[in-house]
Amino acid sequence: MANEEMAAEQRSRALIDALPYIKEFNDCVVVVKYGGSSHAVGPELDSFADDIVFLRSIGINVVVVHGGGPQVDEAMKIYGMEPEFVDGLRVTDKETLMVARMVLVGQVGREIVTAINRHGGIAVGTTGEDGRLISAHQRDERLGFVGEVDGINASILESLYFEDLVPVIAPIGVDEEGQSLNINADEAASAIAIGLGAKKLIVMSNIPGLLKDVNDPESVISEISSIEARQLIDSDSISAGMIPKIRSCVDAVDGGVEKAHIIDGRVPHSVLVELFSDAGIGTMFTSE
Repeated sequence: MANEEMAAEQRSRALIDALPYIKEFNDCVVVVKYGGSSHAVGPELDSFADDIVFLRSIGINVVVVHGGGPQVDEAMKIYGMEPEFVDGLRVTDKETLMVARMVLVGQVGREIVTAINRHGGIAVGTTGEDGRLISAHQRDERLGFVGEVDGINASILESLYFEDLVPVIAPIGVDEEGQSLNINADEAASAIAIGLGAKKLIVMSNIPGLLKDVNDPESVISEISSIEARQLIDSDSISAGMIPKIRSCVDAVDGGVEKAHIIDGRVPHSVLVELFSDAGIGTMFTSE
């Protein structure tokens, strides 16, 4: 009985401690990029879905943007295709684009939508092609059908979360001619956060945050300015796979998003821990 009373007291204390943050974020927009090893059917996805449903239930307008690189890689190998990357971005020919659309929209997006709905939310899957949600242009001929975001049709997402729905977005954009383009999910999330005037952008990854020493997972940089982060990128001390994540956070805070974070998606309820605790987790990016 004593253990039950202690657990109840701890839960009550957690809710009381979270109350100022709940008031702060009420009716604000939070964009969450879900990706990395977090894409899993099981406890990690269930934990994430619980977090999203909780945020929506307390009046936070949540928008989810997802990647799915590992699943795309796996599908490409099934079809006898070899993934190729330049500066951390996937080279995308017509066949690769077909596979990416199939996996991101038909597999990964559906798994996230189903999990959120199963946990009591109402999620709606969409892509950047729908309603020209993400307009883009071809980024670099070397990359093929890879897009760079030009603009966001914010009204589509606003109409969804105003109806208490959770948009779950696959990062496939479209150019002026109607050509579909594969867009890095981190960059898409950043552009969407800016376009919606989001209070926070949270980028989930499979590492504890931005590290001073890539070989030391304890060397997390808890806070960094956009200027300092750009200097790190220019110093070539960051792995190619991390560059799009860091740039997305830097672009977000420089574009008007109040704070951006890279957090470890392997930590249970990592989104709630980041939003509703003083210490937070991972690395926080600021504009100064």
